[in-house]
Amino acid sequence: MMTIQENKQLVMQGYQKFQAQDIEGLMANLADDIDWIGVESEYLPFSGIYHGKQEVMRYFGMLAQAQDVVRFEPIEMIAEGDKVVVSGESEWTVRATGRSYINPWVHIFTIRDGKVARFQQFNDTAAAERAYRPLQASTGQQPGTGASILH
Repeated sequence: MMTIQENKQLVMQGYQKFQAQDIEGLMANLADDIDWIGVESEYLPFSGIYHGKQEVMRYFGMLAQAQDVVRFEPIEMIAEGDKVVVSGESEWTVRATGRSYINPWVHIFTIRDGKVARFQQFNDTAAAERAYRPLQASTGQQPGTGASILH
């Protein structure tokens, strides 16, 4: 069994690999049967639950196609037993709309046999959905002008 410090190092290493866009390296930190639990949203193409490394690779592919990372910052890490909880903030630009959003998040990792066996994320889905939503889904009017904001 890994120590709490080793668990934290494993998680930090995963974030560093993500920031370096080394997704294959990141996969080496995951259990073959990983459960990857994202938020549910009809607007986010990468939302949902993924099982196993192949599906998690697909998740990262969809994430990269849908948005570009501007900033990704783990801020605080708490660990006990086989769990590591990290809070942080990221900023993304949505490729389809060109809009950016800031996203505070919490990630919960479960470590088993030196690998991440379960990942669950919680974040500000409202901010992400506003950035993803097609422009015509907004009110269509700017206050007081009567002019449409459609471009």
